[in-house]
Amino acid sequence: MIISSSLTSFGRYWLFMKRVFSVPDRWRVFFSRTIVEITKLGVDSIPLVMIISVFIGAVCCIQMELNTSSPLLPAYSVGLATRDIVLLEFSNSILCLILAGKVGSNIASEIGTMRVTEQIDALDIMGVNSANYLVLPKVVGFVLFMPVLVALCIATALFGGFLVAVVTDLIPVNRYIYGIQAMFIEWYVWYGIIKSIVFAYIIASVSAYCGFYVKGGALEVGKASTNAVVSSSILILLMDVVLTKLLLQ
Repeated sequence: MIISSSLTSFGRYWLFMKRVFSVPDRWRVFFSRTIVEITKLGVDSIPLVMIISVFIGAVCCIQMELNTSSPLLPAYSVGLATRDIVLLEFSNSILCLILAGKVGSNIASEIGTMRVTEQIDALDIMGVNSANYLVLPKVVGFVLFMPVLVALCIATALFGGFLVAVVTDLIPVNRYIYGIQAMFIEWYVWYGIIKSIVFAYIIASVSAYCGFYVKGGALEVGKASTNAVVSSSILILLMDVVLTKLLLQ
């Protein structure tokens, strides 16, 4: 029963994506809605991303210093380890798991509310491709803005570690700065951006799918939001393993 339901949802999802990625009827409307979605889903997430990144960067720096105090390790290892943790995992995987709760629930609840109030049915009656009109700007807008969030996350997290070096005496500032520059591998940045783009697509498309096929009333909208966050998080973790194997092999 579970396998049959999963296969049904999988097939319905790809049929839904076929409707979403059709050619927009009016490009001007599509571009204007995309700008609105970039502001709502991306720009409004910047404060959350920066606050979380500062504290995570600071915590990583403190933990690296307290747990790598060995004479066998170079003095700059704290900055190097903090930088690589931020580049490889936090700025993409952990960040997108956090955004799945904020952005994913927002998308699912918004589209789910439009479904239960019959606004989507009204669009279909007027001959509008409701999936394309409502979902495509959200997917495109969030995917386009995700690299900006990743860049802000990296910069803010490293700044959080820098604040620890300045405010406390755990690590000298010059050692931390040298550490975040030492043995830098540019591909790690592109690796994080590629992963974040895939994760952003998962968050936007899966959440839209969960909201689009809501049946019932307000209670079902809440359940759809929960399902969207859970499903997006599981798929993000699954794709994290796959992309890490493919991109860092």
